[in-house]
Amino acid sequence: MMPLYAAGLAVKDWLRAAGFLKTRRLEWPVVSVGSLSAGGAGKTPVVIALALLMKDRGWGVNVLSRGYGRRGQGVERVTGSDPARFGDEPVLIARAAGVEVWVGAERFAAGKAAEEGSRRALGVAAGAMNADPQPSAKDDNKNKANRSVHLLDDGFQHRQLARGVDVVLVTAEDLEDALLPAGNLREPLRALLRADVVVVRMEEWVLLAPKLRELVREGTAMWSVERKLLFPAPLRVLSAGLRPVAFCAVARPEGFAAMVQEAGCGLIETVAFRDHHAYTAADIEHIVKVAQRLNASGLVTTEKDAVKLSAAMRDRLQAVGPLVVVALVAEFVNPAEVVSDLEERLA
Repeated sequence: MMPLYAAGLAVKDWLRAAGFLKTRRLEWPVVSVGSLSAGGAGKTPVVIALALLMKDRGWGVNVLSRGYGRRGQGVERVTGSDPARFGDEPVLIARAAGVEVWVGAERFAAGKAAEEGSRRALGVAAGAMNADPQPSAKDDNKNKANRSVHLLDDGFQHRQLARGVDVVLVTAEDLEDALLPAGNLREPLRALLRADVVVVRMEEWVLLAPKLRELVREGTAMWSVERKLLFPAPLRVLSAGLRPVAFCAVARPEGFAAMVQEAGCGLIETVAFRDHHAYTAADIEHIVKVAQRLNASGLVTTEKDAVKLSAAMRDRLQAVGPLVVVALVAEFVNPAEVVSDLEERLA
């Protein structure tokens, strides 16, 4: 199977080089955030961190997402908290970053809808956006339009959409992995030659930075990111008691469980589902039975999972004990460097 997958990638590259696969360009610049792996690299927290950082710098930011597994049709702006309609990660990004999130399989169409919506809101004519990179005190709306950017979520392989900056997350596991379906990689390591920026976890920096410098082209920036789990106050890691059970539907559940335990929360079991899994009543009963069998003191899950739990599901889970939702956040080790690199590349 792996040779067939690799052959498929080669055919796509040939079609793109021959001009059969077209790349379209939006009016605003695009910053793509992606990875080599099919999941588990931590893209969503980095998208949120970038959105918040650029908002603080005065940029108008929105996020374009495929909305994996969504039941909604066409292009939609995320409104409310319906993960079945919009996808779990888009709902989480909209809530955590406080920016517009547009979903659609065709990200170019989503970007056009976002730009048109912003034009209507600001009263700026088509073609005026990003026309003048210098802030204008005379026209605040034009100034806001000139500082607008799309963040393309999970966009490294979505090459139909042109981007100004390609940000790629790389983990230690990626460097030892194989292509799908034997492994979790969607592209081989040589694809990093397309990256403008590589993002590495702080705890893996010493190990990965020297290796990655041999895989990327000259001038590629490298950012370090620190990941943190935030437990709710006031009890923090003790919020679910001394014997909690974790449950999640993420790409690398073992990574989530390890972070929870490293934070000082002593898990006695982890119930894992496939990434993006939509919870059913039967799933909730399974989690409850596991927790009751082990005499668990409570339950721990992620924000991404929590957005998919109905009120009835939460009530059933809380029959076991406290249901604690932890936030996985990413913080750039050197945010000033991140801002400088982005603004230089988007100038």
